[in-house]
Amino acid sequence: MMYFFQTFGYFGVFIVSVLGTASIIIPIPYTLLILWLGIAGFDPILLTIAGGLGSALGELSGYLLGYYGRRIISSERQKKLGYLVRLIDRYGPVVVFIFALTPLPDDLLFIPLGVLRFNFFRAFIPAVLGKLLMCFTLAYFGKAYGQFIFLIFGEGGWIGMGITAVALIIIIVILYRIDWEKVFEKYVAKRGEKQS
Repeated sequence: MMYFFQTFGYFGVFIVSVLGTASIIIPIPYTLLILWLGIAGFDPILLTIAGGLGSALGELSGYLLGYYGRRIISSERQKKLGYLVRLIDRYGPVVVFIFALTPLPDDLLFIPLGVLRFNFFRAFIPAVLGKLLMCFTLAYFGKAYGQFIFLIFGEGGWIGMGITAVALIIIIVILYRIDWEKVFEKYVAKRGEKQS
């Protein structure tokens, strides 16, 4: 894997980020890649640009799927998306930014945005900003963590590699064990109770 990124560099990060967010059915954990490359010593600014722009561009697949697939979505499914529609109408770009910044499943937002024919620029610009900030955070956290491990255990130490492997496994488990859709639904329900 390291050979791939030494060969293709930041363009490889861009491509994996596009594919990571464009893949609706099979998730590709591009965020872990950015964290890992930050630990490996890649430039955090270039990781941020490549990962942020790539992942924002990949989100267009969900938007386009909703935009052009509007006719095949049943009225029942459109009713289930009703709570999200109300949230989008009220908060618009802020919601897009939050979804792009966090591990919330972006397709839950971008497909309905396409179905609703939501203004493309009001969706894409906050998505780019959110993805850039997320990738910036991951890349710099990875860099800081890598420097910490090097400081404590030295270069190439088995203990440092073991701690890094365990930390990455824990992050993967957390990202995939939490049902982000349920977290979002609970948040929306609590907001609705407070407003009532």
